[in-house]
Amino acid sequence: MSEYDYEELGLVAGLEIHQQLDTATKLFCNCPTTRHEPEESVRSFTRYLHPTRSELGEIDEAALEESRVDREFTYLAFESTCLVEEDDEPPHRLDEEALETTLEIAELMEMSVVDQAHVMRKIVVDGSNTTGFQRSTLVANDGVIETSEGPVGIEDLLLEEESAARIEETDAGVTFGLDRLGIPLVEIGTKPDISSPEQAREAAERIGMLLRSTGKVKRGLGTIRQDVNVSIAEGARVELKGVQSLDDLEDIVRNEAGRQVELLDIADELDARDASVGDSRDVTEVFEDTDSGVIASASTVMAVPLYGFEGQVGREIQPDRRLGTELSDHAKRHGAGGIFHTDELPAYGVTDEEVDALKEAVGAGEGDAVALVAASDEVAHQSIEAVAERAGVALEGVPEETRGANEDGTSRYLRPLPGAARMYPETDVPPVEPDPSDVETPELLTEKVDRYQAEHGLDAGLAEQVAYGEFMPTFETAVEQGVDPTFAASTLESSLTELRRDDVAVDRLTEAHLLAVMELVEAGDLAKEGVEEVLATLAADPSLSASEAVEEAGLSGVSEAEVREAVVEVVERNADQIEAEGMGAFSGLMGEAMGALRGKADGEVVSDVLREEIQKRA
Repeated sequence: MSEYDYEELGLVAGLEIHQQLDTATKLFCNCPTTRHEPEESVRSFTRYLHPTRSELGEIDEAALEESRVDREFTYLAFESTCLVEEDDEPPHRLDEEALETTLEIAELMEMSVVDQAHVMRKIVVDGSNTTGFQRSTLVANDGVIETSEGPVGIEDLLLEEESAARIEETDAGVTFGLDRLGIPLVEIGTKPDISSPEQAREAAERIGMLLRSTGKVKRGLGTIRQDVNVSIAEGARVELKGVQSLDDLEDIVRNEAGRQVELLDIADELDARDASVGDSRDVTEVFEDTDSGVIASASTVMAVPLYGFEGQVGREIQPDRRLGTELSDHAKRHGAGGIFHTDELPAYGVTDEEVDALKEAVGAGEGDAVALVAASDEVAHQSIEAVAERAGVALEGVPEETRGANEDGTSRYLRPLPGAARMYPETDVPPVEPDPSDVETPELLTEKVDRYQAEHGLDAGLAEQVAYGEFMPTFETAVEQGVDPTFAASTLESSLTELRRDDVAVDRLTEAHLLAVMELVEAGDLAKEGVEEVLATLAADPSLSASEAVEEAGLSGVSEAEVREAVVEVVERNADQIEAEGMGAFSGLMGEAMGALRGKADGEVVSDVLREEIQKRA
């Protein structure tokens, strides 16, 4: 996909950032916000969900389409799961800790806090909420952040409950885990002030930095998600969901702008050809003796003629995705495995003769295309109607819709764009009156980087690693307790990174473990060289104390006499090298001496003794 002049295209984009808060309990109950593995579940239950009308009696189009897909939803419950999460008990009051953190975020983005916050229900019938809706509260609006391409306005800041975690999806339905459901989540929506893929990334980076500056947000995979709304001048607003990384965000914006350009070009070409979409027809008889395994295994084959579409169905609109892929996405929503179309046939076991017979059966001629679905009778009928509907939209240009972000920077159709009818008041939770007067503005991560260099003597790279890293609060605590800042920083960033690379379960280490190990080093009860081995021991058995882990690892401190004895053995073993090289032998022998002591002695002590012993013999 070529790069465009985005100003000329009239690119407009806005972000929605979803960030989990690191609170003790969930937003509307007292359950902990810790996550579990699916195999830790203690029971499960199933539900079928359907859309409800808003307070004005309207049904949201996106919810209605989702409900047409008949699926069973299974929920895994854990020891901590409560009746609120199962939707068998009304929600409790809004969590105060979550609200306080949200007010801090509002302050950082210069937002105006509402006088009274009302909890609303947002209809969601994809199974990710046991209730069929998500509870959401507007807390603040009208803020701003700065980027190198100009300011980006912040439209609103909402405090919401996180959805259940998707565990597995099959043709029959979806399995979710309830451990994630209800974790406090802030949603930050920008104004449509973003005009390039690069600015989208920069704005997301800035918002992420502000969120992490509070020190009160969860870290790790899946705890922050970016959605982005994109349109170009002649196109339409498209919401792209679930962008996982900042690199992907730039690609997603770039590819969506390109997709809309291609769809507009296709619409112009179809208009010039006076193209149209015909009526769908049953063409099962055409493929009675087919060699295509997919078609032969189906009970019904339905086809729709696309008059004037030849060459356009197979036209690429995103990298490795075509207009035909868009049609296929809609068919899949109704249970089909995908579609075939004549821009790619004959292929997949379909012969030239069958293509000719197919076109004749639906009344397609030169310049026309045909799309077909092979499936069970009901699925084939529903899917081909969805294909025909989407092909009809191609005559008009770009449809407003919600799309899912793919790992390769492209996107796929999910559902229509939701409207106002999906929101209605939550009657079980009373409104709250936020008080921002006592909110203290936290130190920004960019300011921490500068302070770590000035106060603690860290170099710029290490200072940034620590400030932006997940162990920043632990570093702050360690330094307050008298741990050397450079040692604390290297332990939390370098040592833990090395352990992860060695497949050590670093996530099992608590802040208490880390602080205790660093305190042992400061007290002289553990050599710095033994830190990684002790941490690995603790990760293997978190029930141990730091002192017990030192014993378990065989790293109890040694006396200076024992250090000297080990060093002397190394020196005598390498007497010829010392005689030939003098102090030039120091570097090689230092590694040997440290290996002999296995991290039981501090490197500085070993170094001093080794220098002394070499000088005696040199």
